[in-house]
Amino acid sequence: MPELTIVPLTTARVADLATLFDQGGDPEWCWCTYYRVRGRSWSNSTPTDNRALLGGLADRALAPGLVAYSDGHVVGWVSLGPREDYPRLAYEKVLRPVDDRPVWSIVCFVIARRERGKGLGGVLLEAAIEHARAHGATTLEAYPVDTGGAHIPPPQAYKGTMAMFERAGFVEVARRRASARVIERPIVRLEL
Repeated sequence: MPELTIVPLTTARVADLATLFDQGGDPEWCWCTYYRVRGRSWSNSTPTDNRALLGGLADRALAPGLVAYSDGHVVGWVSLGPREDYPRLAYEKVLRPVDDRPVWSIVCFVIARRERGKGLGGVLLEAAIEHARAHGATTLEAYPVDTGGAHIPPPQAYKGTMAMFERAGFVEVARRRASARVIERPIVRLEL
């Protein structure tokens, strides 16, 4: 893996992040705002609205995520922050709080197409752990997909994989499903 620089998103870096999100797929529309606004969907928001929302959050003292650069180009993103920054999580049947402990949540990874399969997600996860710890988090929570070791398409991997989180020391604390026809979704935590 080439040398990386991983830094918090700031207003000055939003245009850089756009070069990653504009590669297509869900990030081009979502701009990592889906969990940040209850009731947000494909039909009631636009990429421009979502970019403005994330850009506005970049003005805060606590960044809404981390951006990874390689050779001056954005190659990755991880969205994390206190669970309260993601109001939709409280209302999702599967992702509702496990208990009343204060946690930080990791909800999304975006990896540049040419960088996928090189371990960048794990590097971003380690940076997210350190970022959360440095900002006073005591518990970090995530909602990965359990692939059972199988390859999955990138649109399904945005949550990170169970194996990646387990390698970083996370443990499963719950497993839920929305209905009998949907696969179970693990919830994992790491005590910091």
